[in-house]
Amino acid sequence: MYKRRNQNWIKHLDFIVLDVVVLLLSFFAAYYLYNHTLRLVGTLYRNLLLLLILLDVLVSVLFNTMHNVLHRGYFQEFVQTLKQVVLVYAFELLILFLMKWSGSYSRIILSLTVCFHLVLGYLTRLAWKHVLIRRGVQAEKRNMLLVCREADVESILARSRPVDEAEFSGLVLTDRDAVGSFVQGLPVVATLEDAGQYICREWVDEVFIYADLVSLDEGRCHAEDEDPISLFSEDGAKPKSPSVQPEPEPGTVAALIDQCRQMAVAIHIRIPLGGYEGKSFVEKVNGFNVVTITSNYASPLQLLIKRAIDIIGGLVGSLLALIIMLFVGPKIKKLSPGPIIFKQERIGQNGKRFQVFKIRSMYMDADERKKEFMAQNRVSDGMMFKLDFDPRIIGNEILPDGTKKTGIGEFIRSHSLDEFPQFWNVLRGEMSVVGTRPPTVDEWEKYQFHHRARLAFKPGVTGMWQVNGRSNITDFEEVVRLDTEYIEHWDIGLDIKLILKTIKNIFTKEGAM
Repeated sequence: MYKRRNQNWIKHLDFIVLDVVVLLLSFFAAYYLYNHTLRLVGTLYRNLLLLLILLDVLVSVLFNTMHNVLHRGYFQEFVQTLKQVVLVYAFELLILFLMKWSGSYSRIILSLTVCFHLVLGYLTRLAWKHVLIRRGVQAEKRNMLLVCREADVESILARSRPVDEAEFSGLVLTDRDAVGSFVQGLPVVATLEDAGQYICREWVDEVFIYADLVSLDEGRCHAEDEDPISLFSEDGAKPKSPSVQPEPEPGTVAALIDQCRQMAVAIHIRIPLGGYEGKSFVEKVNGFNVVTITSNYASPLQLLIKRAIDIIGGLVGSLLALIIMLFVGPKIKKLSPGPIIFKQERIGQNGKRFQVFKIRSMYMDADERKKEFMAQNRVSDGMMFKLDFDPRIIGNEILPDGTKKTGIGEFIRSHSLDEFPQFWNVLRGEMSVVGTRPPTVDEWEKYQFHHRARLAFKPGVTGMWQVNGRSNITDFEEVVRLDTEYIEHWDIGLDIKLILKTIKNIFTKEGAM
């Protein structure tokens, strides 16, 4: 799931809130110096303060005084702070005059408030910017693959800043084959022809395409021949669909874009691009205005709510996991000596590898014995592994008379108890309560482009596939369809619905195996 950065005043809501706090401190400091008390006498000063707060927020929003705040220098920041303060108090004085309150309040208090607001506001902005820049430098950044000509690499990298949320991790040159070499310190990881395979197999969050010619037929959209804006609808939000969409020629930028679309990998394109399904919008990435095309996106507020759900669910689920282990752990150790917790490498969001935790329900040699039962795999294409009766599960055995006997392992799996330690992965941020099933490494290596779309979202303990009879689905393409449907229609309401349905399925054992 691609996170769309806010492009309006909400993007700098933190600076707006800080400015309001500074205004409050300034007002009470001025009031105390004049009256030697912090207790507001009468309703006039309360109304005055509320009006100041309202005007401060409105000026920030309507006049966009926080625009580009992280990239402003010291002098520019002082000018913008001065603009903010002057506008707020100019409107304040105008309203006081119109309401005929001009003789009822202390001009000294208001004047001191203006001075304190200007000085403290300026210093607070500088301090908070320093914190954000430092945090941005230290934060884990998204991996972004750069696709461009060799001559453009230096100018592109020169516009990258430490506070950028993404960093270029690899390079694909469009004008020559230089795989294995470095250009401006950036490794050339693939040719344009095999870049799709590289993205499918490696950790790549986004692709940044810096090209002069980008279209399905490599001849439809020239920056110098066609107005890029004409490719968009009148509202500028959704690209127009071209009348003809020929198959892109292999080894071209257009072919790579089509492959990324199939894999649901977010694409940043320097020029407007039409003719592709999904959601597209204009934003700024590493200093460039680009058209971003993605299957779906989430706002920072939506991701904040989802993360809050993950933390609450992770804490509750982890506590339940400990309780479950107290009851089933001794039985597992008795029948199959070894660790109670099973760790396995899985593929997470956009190809990032991580160790998933599960309560061990199989014997220690289960992975080695997997090859013995491949012929019995219910998923014919081998993209997943499912058996009607798995002898590798602890307690499962076929008696001499052919009767199939189950034990503790089957009980754990049928009630989905083995999944609870994954809530530790949720707390670590590697998984979400609701998402897509994380594939194993051997499954991932067989993926085609459209299969990779499942990795566009953080993997989940439960999800669309899990609550729709996971054990009854033996067609991997149906799994992909359900997962991509979840990604394309995701919202917080859908997550809550799937969580409630999962709880129901646990008690009814529906779809478990």
